[in-house]
Amino acid sequence: IAIPLLRGRRPSKTLLLWVTVATVVAMVFFPLKLVSVKLLPFDNKSELQVVADLPEGSSVEETDRVLAAAAERLKDLPLPAGGVLKVAEVPPGPPVLATLLAEIYGPDAESRRQTAAQVRKAFEAVDFVVDVDDSLASPWQRLRISIDQDRLEFHGVDQGDVYDTIAALMGGVRVGYSHRGEGAAPTPIVIRLPKSAMHPGELLANTPVPSKRGTVELGDVVRVSHEPASPPIFRRDGHTAEMVTAELAGRYEAPIYGMFAVEDKLKEAKVPVTIAYHGQPRDDSTATLLWDGEWEITYVTFRDMGAAFAVAILGIYLLVVAQFGSFLLPLVILVPVPLTLIGIVLGHMLFGAPFTATSMIGFIALAGIIVRNSILLVDFIRHRLAEGASIRQAVLDSGATRFKPIALTAAAAMIGAAFILADPIFQGLAISLVFGLLSSTVLTLLVIPAVYVWLRDDGKALP
Repeated sequence: IAIPLLRGRRPSKTLLLWVTVATVVAMVFFPLKLVSVKLLPFDNKSELQVVADLPEGSSVEETDRVLAAAAERLKDLPLPAGGVLKVAEVPPGPPVLATLLAEIYGPDAESRRQTAAQVRKAFEAVDFVVDVDDSLASPWQRLRISIDQDRLEFHGVDQGDVYDTIAALMGGVRVGYSHRGEGAAPTPIVIRLPKSAMHPGELLANTPVPSKRGTVELGDVVRVSHEPASPPIFRRDGHTAEMVTAELAGRYEAPIYGMFAVEDKLKEAKVPVTIAYHGQPRDDSTATLLWDGEWEITYVTFRDMGAAFAVAILGIYLLVVAQFGSFLLPLVILVPVPLTLIGIVLGHMLFGAPFTATSMIGFIALAGIIVRNSILLVDFIRHRLAEGASIRQAVLDSGATRFKPIALTAAAAMIGAAFILADPIFQGLAISLVFGLLSSTVLTLLVIPAVYVWLRDDGKALP
């Protein structure tokens, strides 16, 4: 197989050109979405998360009743008006508020809410973005107990006594401790209304309050009214923000595809917002959308692993320089490292699997294995050249002699990795190892000799 490819510089350059084209085409598979990118795939867990999202102002007891009913019977759940029941798969990676999370920053609350509402419409316009929600609370009422100053003076009641009475009713009064024995923390004894009675009614109005002329009822000196509640305020690292959240289902599961689709919808609607992908905005004078959630973890993870890969390549380069005493030869040895991408990308496309963080780990791990194969070939070529062989004969002898150890070690690693191909989390690692080893091993046996012939061919024909 190698003889026709190594008869001179022209066929060697042709081989290297085709391999380069194949590597570039493999990388283009990512922007073409033939292979998707995701931090971690969904695990095949045996449980689901059930999130009951009740209307603003719902009590803890009401929420508990809904969840208890959900545990008994999900199909015929008695959700209150305005309630939403979400069934979400447990994420395999670090916990995030949502897969797709947009944080909206701006100069004031009104502009942030307006921008968040427009961003939510863009979310809802994308067909594979589901379970859209935001931090904009629906208007709800709160109870206000205010003191009637005229009645307070008429009945001779001290204002502090009214406050103390209300605090005792709603918050309770600690009157002592129940000691449970040596070494055990005492239990506080608190007198308070039962939760079922903590609402404006006859019991609250009839509660006695001390006055200068005896006692009066609490209802005689206070007024109870309902008023619009203040909207909740969300802050992150000191910056006030609104949030729009969603999940992805259908064609794509990685946040980056949902982000780009939402950005296209925002451009179509001409929403005046600046897009940021990492780090909070330093200037809040204009509306800014910062992508967070799973994207932030994906960005940080791949950035750090990319930096680790660069350090690993540098370390390998320095070791080979020390071994062979040349600054150019290590570059030849490192040439086959990108060749693993051909097999890795094709393997992910064949299995319909996304390129995940575990796939990146496999790509980094392959660098050391492939460099070992290159060193075996280069070392043998140097020995044959020292013996007086021609370049073409030396490279052919190296491939023929080193083929068996290179093929056997690659096959052993591929067989070991094949056993985790069915694992939903580590499938990417297995695909990278199996298919990356397959493509790089085959191509390394041809590419390293082709590089030698291209750069140092002495023109001596093969016998």
